[in-house]
Amino acid sequence: MTKKYDIIIIGAGSGGLNVASFMNKVGFNVLLIDKTDHNIGGDCLNFGCVPSKALIHIARVIKVAKSSEEFGVTSSGSVDFKKIKSYIKDKQNIIRQHENTSYLKNLGLDVILGEASFKDKNTVQVGDQIYVSKKIVVATGSSPRKLEAGDINKEKIVTNETIFDIDKLPEKFIIFGGGPIGIELGQAFSFLGSKVTIIQRGDKILNKEDPEIINLFEYKLIKDGLEIIYDYEFDSLQGNCVIIKDKNNNTKSLEYDLILSSIGRVPNTKSLNLEKAGIETDKGGHIKVNKYLQTTNKKVYAIGDVIGGLQFTHAAELHAGLIIRNFFSPFKKKINTDNFAWVTYTSPEIATFGLSPQELNKRKIKYNILETNFKDNDRSITDNNQEGKLKIYIKNNKILGGTMMADNAGELIQELILANFAKLNINKLFSKTYPYPTATRINKSLISKHMSKKLNPLTKSILKLMYH
Repeated sequence: MTKKYDIIIIGAGSGGLNVASFMNKVGFNVLLIDKTDHNIGGDCLNFGCVPSKALIHIARVIKVAKSSEEFGVTSSGSVDFKKIKSYIKDKQNIIRQHENTSYLKNLGLDVILGEASFKDKNTVQVGDQIYVSKKIVVATGSSPRKLEAGDINKEKIVTNETIFDIDKLPEKFIIFGGGPIGIELGQAFSFLGSKVTIIQRGDKILNKEDPEIINLFEYKLIKDGLEIIYDYEFDSLQGNCVIIKDKNNNTKSLEYDLILSSIGRVPNTKSLNLEKAGIETDKGGHIKVNKYLQTTNKKVYAIGDVIGGLQFTHAAELHAGLIIRNFFSPFKKKINTDNFAWVTYTSPEIATFGLSPQELNKRKIKYNILETNFKDNDRSITDNNQEGKLKIYIKNNKILGGTMMADNAGELIQELILANFAKLNINKLFSKTYPYPTATRINKSLISKHMSKKLNPLTKSILKLMYH
């Protein structure tokens, strides 16, 4: 028997859940499909944002405890990773209370667990059951790319999907890949007590970030005890050593207790039989979409990691919001990421938003760079974290983009993101009264420096004449 729905969503991560929940709320007949109940919530809840940020929280607590010795407080002992794992699972379970099959069914959604595949352009099969819909959304996400290491010591190689299952803190922790996942986890494990070595294939970590910011940040990582080896990649395993090689096939041998593969993501499309629905993919397996997130089959949309590009939970949310809007509006809106922002949750954090200098130059947009550091920020002085830096790119007193490295940068930068999104004149921030001594005063300080440049001799003369 064939069941008919108004919309079918394949994948219950952040993007899929957003679409399914909204369509259900407004009264449509919705089917949500995912492989297992545990998969609901997607990579973010199960293997990504939630467990990693819980781990980072613990790591920061440990770091603060160790640094308190200069004030006469001593700490001793080593971390119990089983207790850390238990803390992480507890936090996941709190969030999972609203992201599971029973909860979603109680909201009125139809939820089917199993492997979904296309039979034709508007038909999906799960097991022996057939489902037909006017519209279908593919939100199946991505999985970590694995090292080609064969079966040797396979249990000692983890990804972000398995690292939270370990029971013991690794003494010698090797990480392949200097992207956000590798750097966040590497620093966290270093704070917990591991000797961390990051192997980066290229000559720069976090290569989507501003080079000047990364130079400062790299110094901080090395100061904290991490080692970074550039221009090398995985070669093979030999006993308790991993062999790495450079582009000339020169090799190095490093001892390890645990290896993290953080070398990229692979879209989850293999089992979907996309060709039967007339859906094309690119060379990397990502689903091809147009500016409206429609696939080559206009009845099917794809969102989130499965289409490549910006692979963040909030990118999937952005995609979901766009297609929901376009379902109902006669005026279709194209995807636009000019105001997109992201945060790397290290210590200090790195927050980036809007258009980068590279993109501004590509579009031939003339702009000015305003920059400052946290050296003279009073809150940074009291909190002993003056290592930060802020840069914004402006034109006609409007913020086009920017980046910040600082403790809690993801929070401090929010008003700049709003100013960018709402196209606010920077005078609005200059005129705002900031409570003292908040760290966000760095934003006003930067703009004040820019405004003070207008105090040329002519302006000063006019002001003297006006004074009475």
